[in-house]
Amino acid sequence: MPSTQPVRFDPSVETIAPDEAETLQGLKASFQEILETTSQDYGHAVRAVHAKAHGIARGSITISEGLPPLLAQGAFAKPGRHDAVIRISTNAGDILDDSVSLPRGLALKILDVAGDRLPGSEGDTTQDFIMVNAPAFSASDPKAFGKNLKLLTKTTDRFEGVKKAMSATFRVVESALEAVGTQSATLQTLGGAKPVHPLGETYYSQTAFRYGDSIAKFALVPVSPELVALTGTLVDITTRPDALREVVRDALAEHGGTWELRVQINTDLEAMPIEDASVVWDEAISPFTTIAKLEILAQASWEQGSSERTDDALVYSVWNGITAHQPLGGINRVRKETYELSSEFRGRFNGCPVHQPAKLSDLA
Repeated sequence: MPSTQPVRFDPSVETIAPDEAETLQGLKASFQEILETTSQDYGHAVRAVHAKAHGIARGSITISEGLPPLLAQGAFAKPGRHDAVIRISTNAGDILDDSVSLPRGLALKILDVAGDRLPGSEGDTTQDFIMVNAPAFSASDPKAFGKNLKLLTKTTDRFEGVKKAMSATFRVVESALEAVGTQSATLQTLGGAKPVHPLGETYYSQTAFRYGDSIAKFALVPVSPELVALTGTLVDITTRPDALREVVRDALAEHGGTWELRVQINTDLEAMPIEDASVVWDEAISPFTTIAKLEILAQASWEQGSSERTDDALVYSVWNGITAHQPLGGINRVRKETYELSSEFRGRFNGCPVHQPAKLSDLA
């Protein structure tokens, strides 16, 4: 539990930059360029970010009993079990050989969630959480995000051999930085991330969200022994273009996995800012606390020829959910229209409109 009084949610916690609308248009242009480039090259539209899936798995999430009032809010107000589906991915907008080592992503979709809906997700009953295996976002605000994305746009689906060589070099430099106690989010984003096993990683929302009357960040932490044993394990990515998909499939087919969904309540707006997504919220000030358990039974997380259809039909967005978990901060605000652009483009180009499932059987 947080050691000090939680900050109460109020719309005033957000500060919109005067040029945010202009920045948003630049981001949308970058997304559009990535989508058009990759769809022309592949003859098929993929996501503008996190295009390559390493696994899709169905499971259930059980909300903890006896949560105190501070934690028993929003989707977690009542104990119970919900179906869920996860998608594990890499953050690039093109389908790359896994030897280009990038940050991992995990998107969690919880089904049958009651509550007033966020704009654009009316009529649905799902709650999405999009997380990455680092506690803070690689850019501080929408303008910095736009600069990073513009750089990536210029290399999308081009010079894969160069990317592989650069990734290997960046990994060496990143390892040297880590040896002296520091890291570079930029190097990791450009290919210097360690080739860690995706199932051993802790995933973070990175950005802030409303948590009922409070404000919070989320984390998904592996807790079953089989997953914990994979934490920090490096995957040999030198000879297999889909090495991560293979190791995820093998591990989940053998033993499935269990994670804890945890929440970190904001207790200090200066130390735990809303608008600067690059700041790690200090766990000494407010620790992560478990609110639910995610269980994935043993299953095939990728089946060639069928999982692609499921991946095409699935769409994740931080803006798909209930108002009690409204995304906060500039990075989250610009995600709304850019993610909508990506999903609408995919549905139109592929002739397969994306949709939110009401139940697991709705998935392809």
